Amino acid sequence: MSRRETLSRYVLIIKRLKRHPATFEEIEDHLSLESELQDYHFTVSKRTFQRDLNDIRALYNIDIRYDFSRKVYYIDYEDLPEVKERILEAFDVFNALNLTDRLSQHIHFEKRRPQGTENLYGLLHAIKQQHVIRFSYWKYGDEEPTVREVEPYALKEFKNRWYVVATDRNGNNIKTFALDRLSDLEITKLHFTPKTDFDVNEHYRNCFGIISPNADKPEEVVLEFTHFQGKYIKSLPFHETQQILEDTKECLKIKLRIYLTHDFLMEILSYGANVKVLQPQKLIDEVASIHKESYQKHISVR
Repeated sequence: MSRRETLSRYVLIIKRLKRHPATFEEIEDHLSLESELQDYHFTVSKRTFQRDLNDIRALYNIDIRYDFSRKVYYIDYEDLPEVKERILEAFDVFNALNLTDRLSQHIHFEKRRPQGTENLYGLLHAIKQQHVIRFSYWKYGDEEPTVREVEPYALKEFKNRWYVVATDRNGNNIKTFALDRLSDLEITKLHFTPKTDFDVNEHYRNCFGIISPNADKPEEVVLEFTHFQGKYIKSLPFHETQQILEDTKECLKIKLRIYLTHDFLMEILSYGANVKVLQPQKLIDEVASIHKESYQKHISVR
């Protein structure tokens, strides 16, 4: 059996289990059907199938387990479900790109590419091994970069940019550092003990973006979108706390529990006239003031 055929079989197994769990017999039937359609020999013994699961775990970091009560195989999402979802998403993209060697006429790639991703592996190593890291950081607004020494806790993604969440040893505060402004990364031999009271998921649970909470507690925010814009908000929720209050032919009203950070304000403004803030009043006033100032600037150029 060729290596290409073996890898194709792995893909078929993963895609079958992505839809829903299946027994070995159901997987076997699926492989048999694909063998006929693609003129390959995908069917395997149960022993070979078990080896396939180990190879899939090693190659793609996708963990396929067996549920003895239901007698089905399934993809395990319990260990870091968000990460597993992104791995499967990347797997789909990878296999789509492998369909043909001539892609330029069929796929249009985003021309903007995030910078700093070459440091992801080193940062993950430092986080896992609890090593202090040192780097030069150029903060927007500063004339010169500064050397930072931090204790890294996690990596965070936001709008196609990557950030490292860390305790700055100068001040002992939790901060986020953009990887595209980070250079000369050094993983030191110094070890640190993580803060026992810090959990990155809890820290950002009620945040939009990468700016840390700027208030004692999150606010209850109610937004009203046009009916058409509401379709997009339902298909890609605004935030994980999103609750639909009203969904009609005229509008979509949602409720969020979120900190009123600058990132969140900028996101609301990006929807222009397609959104209206219904509460809280201080957010209504801030959005209205910014729109008024923008209107006055544009009127003056006539």
